[in-house]
Amino acid sequence: MRFVLLILAAALLAGCGEKAATEDDLNTIELTLPNGHTIRVETMIDNKDLLRGMMFRTSMRPDHGMLFFHKPPGSYSYWMFQTLIPLDMIWLDTDRRIVEIVRDAPPCKTQASQCPSYGGTKTSKYVLELAGGMAQKYGLQLGQQVQF
Repeated sequence: MRFVLLILAAALLAGCGEKAATEDDLNTIELTLPNGHTIRVETMIDNKDLLRGMMFRTSMRPDHGMLFFHKPPGSYSYWMFQTLIPLDMIWLDTDRRIVEIVRDAPPCKTQASQCPSYGGTKTSKYVLELAGGMAQKYGLQLGQQVQF
């Protein structure tokens, strides 16, 4: 019994020096922009997350974004139905090069059937969403490469 308590105490103490994870850290990775600036992005990998994306969110923190992973590369258009803030959308190919950019896509405040689709004209594997205006602030351009 004493041995079990010692093992348990050691395990608890081993984690004391580490920074506690916050909810904001879950499902996020660092992404380095072409200018060397690093931002934190939520990863959207499963179908439920891919469909929900930024819906119903009222803001996006500075230096944060959302990165969508599509299993096969393809032509993926996005829309702004039930998205409450303007977004910049950046499509990346399998080499993580920017192949398409839509800047300041406005929220769609009509019925879903009337919301326009954006992008999807180039083959991509990833789509990066940033708050509206951030692509310009970071100087993002076609052909540049991001790292993650």
